[in-house]
Amino acid sequence: MHAVPPPVSPARGPLSGRRSSAARRRAVASATALALALGTAAGSVALTAPAAADATNAKPAVVPTLKEWTGGSGTFDLDSSTRIVVPAALEEMGAQVAADIADLTARTVPVAVDATPDDGDIVLVVDPGLVHAAGGERFAEEGYVLDVDPERLTVTAPTEQGAFYGTRSFLQVLVQSPGRGSVPVGESVDWPDYASRGFMLDVGRRFFTPEFVRDYISMMSWFKLNEFQIHLMDNEISPAGGNWANAQAGFRLKSDNPAFAGLASTDGAYDRADWQSFEDTAAAHAVTIIPEIEGPAHARSVVRWKPELGTNGGNSDHLDLSKPEATAVMKSIFTEFAPWFEGPDVHMGVDEYYASPALFRDYFNTMAAHVRSLGKHPRAWGSFTQMHGNANGYDRDVTINSWNGGWYSIESAYADGYRFLNTDDSTLYVVPFASYYHGNGLNNQWLYSSWAPNRTGNKTVPEGAAEGAMFAVWNDLVHADYTQQDVHGLVELSFPTIAQKTWDGATPELTFAQFSALTRTLGLGPGIEVVDFTRGGQLAGELSHGATVTASSSDEGNGPEHLTDGQTTTRWSTRSTAPATLTVDLGSVQTVGAVEVDWTAAAAASYTVEVSVDGSTWTRASRHGNATGAGVDRASFAAHEARYVRLSSVVGGPDGVGAWRLSVLGRPDLALGAAATASGVEAGTTMTAANVVDGDPSTRWSADYSAQPWVQVDLGTARTVDEITLRWEAASATAYRVEVSQDGTAWSPLVTRTGLAGGARTDVLTVPATAARYVRVTTTAKSLNPYLSLYDLEVRGAAPAEPVQVTATATVRCVAGRAQLSVDVVNDDAAPVDVVVTTPYGSRSFSALSPEKRAHAAFSTRAVDVEGGTAVVDVAPAGSPEQAGSVEVPFTGAACG
Repeated sequence: MHAVPPPVSPARGPLSGRRSSAARRRAVASATALALALGTAAGSVALTAPAAADATNAKPAVVPTLKEWTGGSGTFDLDSSTRIVVPAALEEMGAQVAADIADLTARTVPVAVDATPDDGDIVLVVDPGLVHAAGGERFAEEGYVLDVDPERLTVTAPTEQGAFYGTRSFLQVLVQSPGRGSVPVGESVDWPDYASRGFMLDVGRRFFTPEFVRDYISMMSWFKLNEFQIHLMDNEISPAGGNWANAQAGFRLKSDNPAFAGLASTDGAYDRADWQSFEDTAAAHAVTIIPEIEGPAHARSVVRWKPELGTNGGNSDHLDLSKPEATAVMKSIFTEFAPWFEGPDVHMGVDEYYASPALFRDYFNTMAAHVRSLGKHPRAWGSFTQMHGNANGYDRDVTINSWNGGWYSIESAYADGYRFLNTDDSTLYVVPFASYYHGNGLNNQWLYSSWAPNRTGNKTVPEGAAEGAMFAVWNDLVHADYTQQDVHGLVELSFPTIAQKTWDGATPELTFAQFSALTRTLGLGPGIEVVDFTRGGQLAGELSHGATVTASSSDEGNGPEHLTDGQTTTRWSTRSTAPATLTVDLGSVQTVGAVEVDWTAAAAASYTVEVSVDGSTWTRASRHGNATGAGVDRASFAAHEARYVRLSSVVGGPDGVGAWRLSVLGRPDLALGAAATASGVEAGTTMTAANVVDGDPSTRWSADYSAQPWVQVDLGTARTVDEITLRWEAASATAYRVEVSQDGTAWSPLVTRTGLAGGARTDVLTVPATAARYVRVTTTAKSLNPYLSLYDLEVRGAAPAEPVQVTATATVRCVAGRAQLSVDVVNDDAAPVDVVVTTPYGSRSFSALSPEKRAHAAFSTRAVDVEGGTAVVDVAPAGSPEQAGSVEVPFTGAACG
């Protein structure tokens, strides 16, 4: 990447190139349409109002965390005039950002090259003179300034790579904003702590398709990870009976040079076009590819190709380094493929060779020199301690992956003066579905809370001594039945976790539960084609995840199936202006209690929710007015038994209607967000009792080692409980009892379970309806004594009454030269409501207002001119005045003289 002059001339100051932030201090005036959701208890009112003009915007939550933030007030909003303004040298980046905005927000933003920035624009600037003392070298190489004014959003960076990272930050903020259309005003200065922030994928033992690899490169950039090491040659560890003749072995590059015929794997290999697509994707996403060709061990592919070069007469996966031809062949392979590789580094493997240590050292030094002769910098796995006891005599101009303290620790690499990365096997290796090396995925919660890139086990080097860190997937189980998507499910959360700790190694600002929830919102980023977001989109209590959805009309490519696929960048839309219908088939009859929709900018104004057990006879559950517009909107209603849930009369605007997600929800979890306590927590962990009620299935409570640990939740008030769900980790209870209490002191038994199978499982307990404020689970026997872990404790039963849904407006009109105040209330609920309207000019009551009916109250002021004021609307379910809720409805004054 190269520096280019900015399209505008930034003012110079302590932070060179920084635009004045004075304009962003000005508040943004906005008008909002008022729609009311009146609660069934006094004060239970949902109402959106503009932020106060002097409010200071909090730091936006992104992954990784922004280093510095100075908040302003108001927002920068995407609108029809917004452009992406770039110099000619950043035209490709501008096009990439435009495509990403379309993918993430369903908005079309044009790119303007070498244009003068105007109000409403997004501006990308590269200023090589931009410096920041605190960020130093890391800021100079990858840092950026994100300056957000109400009128303009500007990313300024000393390099193109930094500018790209700045776009990732504001795109992540956009995704979280209502309607995916705004960024809070403020300024961030951001840079990474470590130069190398990476991931390694073993494709030698298991082929991953080109589409999947490209997706992974794109996904890495979403979290500002910058190095993708692809392990291109390897083989199974130990073939049956020691016979290597039919052992799995993979060499994943396919040359059309006849001299290399027979080397590439027949079960999958990347040709020149495939590899170029990887490099192009990486270049567009500020990612560097580190290609790795293993040797002289793990080299069964080469030995099978040329058996005479292998040890043990070719019955091995080791090259016989006593034969000069073996090294010559490896040099020829690197020479053949080096022109494919556009990054500055090439990894030469050199790991776990059990033959001659002296020949191994000669090979290491020879290959390092050869890689440099090809114009590349060599990398290697650390093996010096195991092979020779130290690194004496080894080429020092090599970057080392320190993967195991016994083979070559980070302390040794630091003492010997190597550039090195932390790739520690005990914390950063995943062998999918194995009984070793985190077969079910890394301990992301521990990594996030306790790990640092300068530590491996009990070994520590100074902060910044390591180049960075890299986690790795090794597909050792070559005969196991799993897919590339299965692998992704194990490591999905590790990408943002490692990104956070290598970009900003300080103690995280968010709890792990908050961080995990944030990553669910952010998804995998834009441009993902084949990798499914395993953790995405499923809300607590959601029944419709993956369910079949049909629509009365859809745009091509934006079908209704995207409403329940859990992906953050797919959507349903229709340009038709006719009222739309969406029907969800849950697959079986279930108890439903709410519908939540995340609308695009083309949001529905209103809709009716209907339910059915058979798809033929329908019952209206709610008539709902969307008060929020674009963004998340929820329609809650009394519980119904239903297999089918239908949104009918979905009314959009002149451009049609669209939504990112449609979620049918069951009965609410009464314990969600409740206060939780426990007998104790496993020493040295942050796995507290709060994790069982945070709604995040990736967090858990890990108990102390007491014989009968317990965990309990306080529901806040007495509730009728009839169902309890326990999601256990592998260290589960094989026997436990559930008790309830009204005061937290006197306990009554509710259910006892014994003789249960060990391992991870979910227990759903249906119990007699019981009044309880406290629910406690006490474990009496464990499957993996002394350990015990519980992911979630959910409690269901009779929920608080849902708010009554109405829409109220107040208007002053001039009638015969006098001001008249009119108040209109529309019943959006599924049942009749009682309404009382009170104004400074009188009051009116309406009994049993039917669903969809309007109550109109007109009041003569007997005045020519009136000032603005408020009317008070009290609403209650018909015949239940004790459940009334009230809200003030503002009206604007008028001059009628």
